[in-house]
Amino acid sequence: MAVHEHPHRSPGLHLPSFRRDRTATPATESTVSARTGARAYAFASLRLLTGFVFLWAFLDKTFGLGYATGSGKGWIDGGSPTKGFLGGVAAGPMESTFHSWAGDTWADWLFMLGLLGIGVALMAGVALRFAAVAGTVMMALMWVAEWPPARHLSDGSPSMSTNPFADYHLVYALVLIALAAASAGDTLGLGRLWARLPFVSRNRWLR
Repeated sequence: MAVHEHPHRSPGLHLPSFRRDRTATPATESTVSARTGARAYAFASLRLLTGFVFLWAFLDKTFGLGYATGSGKGWIDGGSPTKGFLGGVAAGPMESTFHSWAGDTWADWLFMLGLLGIGVALMAGVALRFAAVAGTVMMALMWVAEWPPARHLSDGSPSMSTNPFADYHLVYALVLIALAAASAGDTLGLGRLWARLPFVSRNRWLR
């Protein structure tokens, strides 16, 4: 009985198999899981550190802890959290506007509530999308107040700006957006519990 070779097969050619190698699956899955876990903890750590920046700014400006705000000059002592910063704006298209806002009660309350709200949200890992929007608006206004593009201040003195665009305000804004996009509150935070609340599940922007 004669044996005939299949005309479309070549005995010397072996095509690669695209079937999953079952023996490699556990190792691959454990590697992916480890990377995912490391990424989650990295974002969670970044969230907590950033939250502490905002929360500490609120506490220092409120109680005058002797760092950026001197002792006895806190908000509870009658000091204004915005008067020094906004009153000292010396460059940019909104210089006169910021001067008019400096020390106003509404500006003080809005600024301090923003610091507190963003700080608590980041530390707890909840409402990160809302915190990202509020924080980005705050950082954008502070960027305009410092106005890095200016080489000289309004009085003609050097501005000492180190970069015409990128400064720490933009970095903070981008960090806030990244934390919200990565759902960084799910690790070392209350993000998962927060997301299961009925009013949050119905309003995804609160996530």
